[in-house]
Amino acid sequence: MQKLNFNINGKHYEATITEIEHNVAEVELNGKKYTIDVERSEAVSVPHIATPAPAAAAPVAAAPAAAPKKVAAGANSVTAPLPGSVVAVKVKAGDAVKAGQQLLIIEAMKMENEVLAPADGTVSAVHVAAGQAVQQGDALVDLA
Repeated sequence: MQKLNFNINGKHYEATITEIEHNVAEVELNGKKYTIDVERSEAVSVPHIATPAPAAAAPVAAAPAAAPKKVAAGANSVTAPLPGSVVAVKVKAGDAVKAGQQLLIIEAMKMENEVLAPADGTVSAVHVAAGQAVQQGDALVDLA
């Protein structure tokens, strides 16, 4: 979920993007819900509207030194909700996590999307690294 505040011609707008799947986004704008089709145009430059990664983080475009092998999702796997590029991994094997805690961030369509823990547990394995491309359904993190 991402929240945006902006002004157009002096009028304030508050938008919450709750879900993006394929080219369809669920957006709440000033309290009213919309389902919108997202079109990409190469002729238009869209600014990055999400919070940038800290300066010390590796650039998103850089490939990881040794990209982990893709692992099939298991019963306890948290999977990628959409295709994109892993921006940051916030947990490591052995970490205790609470339901709703941020596990990692995936950038897709120039937006950063948080991947959250579905339940309390312990991270038993992390299958991705920052800079790695993922497809929808790829295993990201295993919880025990």
